[in-house]
Amino acid sequence: MTEDKHRVVIVGGGFAGLNAAKAMRKADADVTVVDRLNHHLFQPLLYQVATGGLSPANISAPIRGLLSRSKNTRVVLAEVEGIDTASRTIATTSGPIGYDTLVLASGATHSYFGNETWAQNAPGLKSLDDATGIRRKILLAFEAAEQAKTEEERRAWLTFAVIGGGPTGVELAGAIGELSRQTLKHDFRSFDPSTARVLLVEAGQRILATYSESLSPKAARALGKLGVEVMTEAMVIDVRADGITVRRNEADELIPVKTVLWAAGVQASPLGKMLIESVDTGLSKSEIELDRAGRVPVNTDLTLPGHPEIFVLGDLSNFTHQGGSPLRGTADVAAAEGAYAGRVISQRLNGKSAPKPFHFRDLGKLAVIGRSSAVADLKFLRFGGYLAWQFWLFIHVLKLVGYQNRAAVLVQWASNYFTRNRSARLITGKLNWEQLTGGDGADDGRQTDTDEGG
Repeated sequence: MTEDKHRVVIVGGGFAGLNAAKAMRKADADVTVVDRLNHHLFQPLLYQVATGGLSPANISAPIRGLLSRSKNTRVVLAEVEGIDTASRTIATTSGPIGYDTLVLASGATHSYFGNETWAQNAPGLKSLDDATGIRRKILLAFEAAEQAKTEEERRAWLTFAVIGGGPTGVELAGAIGELSRQTLKHDFRSFDPSTARVLLVEAGQRILATYSESLSPKAARALGKLGVEVMTEAMVIDVRADGITVRRNEADELIPVKTVLWAAGVQASPLGKMLIESVDTGLSKSEIELDRAGRVPVNTDLTLPGHPEIFVLGDLSNFTHQGGSPLRGTADVAAAEGAYAGRVISQRLNGKSAPKPFHFRDLGKLAVIGRSSAVADLKFLRFGGYLAWQFWLFIHVLKLVGYQNRAAVLVQWASNYFTRNRSARLITGKLNWEQLTGGDGADDGRQTDTDEGG
């Protein structure tokens, strides 16, 4: 790196950070990408890793490899521990890094709405570790059911509860239903896997609440064909190792269930709070305070109010200049924001005038439910079924990073489609034998002692 060049530091190698770095590939600047992981992850397909349809390597790629052609860019494997906007420095586990322009794109994590103790028994899905942990949890439940000593115990192991009826919850519940009724139907001898009970629990009036209202019943019917029970207006008020308590119609019901998965809420990265505590903009607190999800308010050019040298992108950003409501926390939004921020920085360095304010062109939303079934909520068209599923396949393959990943996923999906098999259903790491022989089932699900490829 050259000392006299403009220093751009990007925190986060997700869709926003990666696209910002790529947009500055030819900029006259030293670009540093900081991430605590060495890989970029295609999060929309995490649920397929969690249910054995794909391997982790199919949906991820090393950040260094993706940026290898950007000669002005270096990658630092580190975690950010502090931000000092006065000295324009970030503190990391690898030491301090100075910046002239800072791009924060550190994403989001799970939100349990103040009930953080639920995390142990209801893991969420945001990383490869989460996905392999959930895959382990699901497959171990079937193994435990095979060895259950009583029918009551077996029923608890064969009950799966997905909390949250958004796209992630719908896709995850549908995949579990497909796994139990198609993939595993001939694999066990003591019970019939198709008798597994899959619950999709949603506190609101309908699933896929951000989609057109006409698509919610279509999705519910498609889930029903996979054996998924959709419970709406059902609020989870407790999660334990042996079950969940659901409040519905002013009555509380305890449902014995060993496998609970969380897809109900997200919370922005703690770097947002760290940033706000560091800045002194001269603005009122209401103009720069975090929203309920921990997102940072930004200007129309995605910069922090009072700090044109700081960009905040993706799930960490609260952009309300397009219709009044925050933009959705999706890969499309993050990628577009990253590319825009990269262009703005490049134009600044070239002495060009500022571009037009950021505007996201929303082409619509897609959610897959199972084999040959999906719903599409496009700008002028809403439909479901096989055609929506084909459209979903095309779009997701197109957006995967790297030709190798696209080819691998296409081959794997073709195999899964014709054989109804999920070849990546591996239980990795050291087994908790107590769990299989009647223990409480507590298992952090983290992958250990494994080197899994695609």
